Amino acid sequence: MKKILIYDTTLRDGSQSEDVSFSVEDKLRIVKKLDEFGIHYIEGGWPGANPKDADFFRQADKYKFRNSKLTAFGATHRASLKVSKDPSVKALLAAKTPVVTIFGKTWDFHVKEALRVSKQRNLDLIHDTVAYLKKRVPEVFFDAEHFFDGYRANPEYAMKTLEAAASAGTDCLVLCDTNGGTMPVDVANVVLDVVRTFKVPVGIHAHNDAECAVANSIVAVQAGAIQVQGTINGLGERCGNANLISVIPNLKLKLKDNCITTSNLKKLKDVSRFVTEISNLRHFKRQPYVGDSAFAHKGGIHVSAIMRHSETYEHIKPENVGNYQRVLVSDLSGKSNIIRKIQEFKLKIDPDSPKVIEIVKEMKKLENQGFQFEGAEASLELLIKKTFGLHRKFFDLIGFRVLVSKRREGEEPICEATIMLRTKQGVEHTAADGNGPVNALDNALRKALEKLYPQLREVVLIDYKVRVLAAGEGTCAKVRVLVESGDKEHKWGTVGVSENIIEASWQALVDSIEYKLLRG
Repeated sequence: MKKILIYDTTLRDGSQSEDVSFSVEDKLRIVKKLDEFGIHYIEGGWPGANPKDADFFRQADKYKFRNSKLTAFGATHRASLKVSKDPSVKALLAAKTPVVTIFGKTWDFHVKEALRVSKQRNLDLIHDTVAYLKKRVPEVFFDAEHFFDGYRANPEYAMKTLEAAASAGTDCLVLCDTNGGTMPVDVANVVLDVVRTFKVPVGIHAHNDAECAVANSIVAVQAGAIQVQGTINGLGERCGNANLISVIPNLKLKLKDNCITTSNLKKLKDVSRFVTEISNLRHFKRQPYVGDSAFAHKGGIHVSAIMRHSETYEHIKPENVGNYQRVLVSDLSGKSNIIRKIQEFKLKIDPDSPKVIEIVKEMKKLENQGFQFEGAEASLELLIKKTFGLHRKFFDLIGFRVLVSKRREGEEPICEATIMLRTKQGVEHTAADGNGPVNALDNALRKALEKLYPQLREVVLIDYKVRVLAAGEGTCAKVRVLVESGDKEHKWGTVGVSENIIEASWQALVDSIEYKLLRG
């Protein structure tokens, strides 16, 4: 069984995807999820490119990784500066990551038109940058940008760029199909040539412009590559990157390569949907392995056959990747997923209780209304506790009112919320203002409860996302609100859905408060 190293670049290459913008908190949540999943390398971003990435690396430095190595990404040093004087190289070292990935030009066309330096000078840039970093960082990878296009145009020079990195001590030569247009047969032949030529380990970084990124990654491994770079759900600029959600099970289940543990593979769907939610995107129903339709069967011969032997129409057991079989005419699947969550939440609940099926039915009803619990597991835990009688109410809403007024053009709107709650000490009636209607409501809710429950002073609202669920319905469409909250020790996500954005926000805020109070 061959060991294949998985390198995730969702936070850098994936964040360049249209309609995707990760906050620092988003990136930290994804890092934690990928580390738990067992990804070998997590590329955090380009520390010299923007303040957000620099801030991310400062905060990520406090996180204790269990499985992954955090990686910083950057370019070869500027031709006009010495490598030791280049600010972007200094920023890479300041990130304090155990791994640095450097990309350099391997296509002579780019050397001439983009860098505007001689071919020899480009080789010096590659060698000097890798050598300088290798003396200061445990692992340095060289991303050979546009390598397959460069090899096609001038194979001799393209190989010289790899030699420059190899002679400087790089730990891996990563061949990049940057324009994403290379066919699998050509990738296989080129990778094979590189593997035969160099003793340094070889990796693959494929883009998906010709819908071949996953196939190109697989054939590269078959040709001798030992590192695969990609993103969760194939996020990335233009048509995206190699989709690790497809690459990983293909390597593990089809090629029998050792890239992730069998137990962690069962988290595949959860990881996919988590990143989709944090990205504020829609789930791809027909996504291989993890989509809702990946193992769905709709009547007739198929259903009859899979009820006897699932392998008649399923290429793997869906449970291996955290998915489940669905018979669309009588969909009662999903019990195993709930049982797994009960175990994760450490709840003392009988998994054979008929109430587990009640939760499955309730979840399906809520999902049909637009709720999603990936990224909002606190709301899911509350739902389970309510069903099993483990939940207790800390307050009842009598009513609230939110006012937004704008007195004249050019001035910021004024937002005020009034709330009335019934608590064990009687009725609380308070008001508060805020930067917006949701912030005002949150402030009023806390103001009413903090006297009775002072632990709520520890809770901070970390992130707030709104997603329109039915794009064609304009301003009357349902929205899903995802809230991330935290205290000194924990972070948790909650969700609300309504045609009214204030009501959806209220649902998520109440879940967040109740979750904190139940934890104590």
